[in-house]
This record gives sequence, structure tokens and C-alpha cells, in this order.
Amino acid sequence: VPLQASGGGLVQPGGSLRLFCAASGSIFSIGRMAWYRQAPGKQRELVADITSSGSTNYADSVTGRFTISRDNAKNAVYLQMNTLQPEDTAVYYCLMVVTTSSYTTTGYWGQGTLVTVSS
Repeated sequence: VPLQASGGGLVQPGGSLRLFCAASGSIFSIGRMAWYRQAPGKQRELVADITSSGSTNYADSVTGRFTISRDNAKNAVYLQMNTLQPEDTAVYYCLMVVTTSSYTTTGYWGQGTLVTVSS
């Protein structure tokens, strides 16, 4: 199941970006959706996730600034990022736990989208 992520770019400190990730293919349902990020020289970390029922969870570092949401009809997940800071610079990856039409359940990763926060 391919995941296509987009929305990254260069933004000044204090600015905003909205990331988008959509799944395609033979999908029966999607459970957990999440955004992770990996900064240069650091391990990949969870930014936010959202369950199929809409419950959300955020890393302490982004709480109050980032909002995760999903559109089940579009098999999509969004990450609205406000008040961006240089420490938010990273490659952002989406993850979806997908049950296919053949009823196999697997976690799939998007290809990553680069967010650079710099003046």
C-alpha cells in the first residue's frame, strides 16, 4: 500500500506548514495513523498519532502547536504545524496501520517530506 506524503518546505521561525499523507490501493480499513520525524543525527521520534476513533496523542515538544487530523473517506492524515521553530527541522514520515482487502494488517511508511525552519 503506497503512502504519498507532501507539504514540507522551507519556512521561517514562527511560520506554519500543513503536511498531508494519503494511502492508496486495496484498503479495507485503516487504524492508527501517525507522524514521526527524524532530525539529522537523531533517532526517529513520534510527533503525533490518531486512532480510528479520533483520539490523539502528541509529543510534549509539539503540544499546543501541532494538530493531527484524519479523513477516513480519503484515507488521509494531516499535520497542521504552527509556530514552527528551528528545532522542528526534520524529515517527517507518516505511518498508517492498514488492513487490506485480503484482511492482512501491516504498518506502512510514507517516503518522508523535509521540513526546514530557518530564517
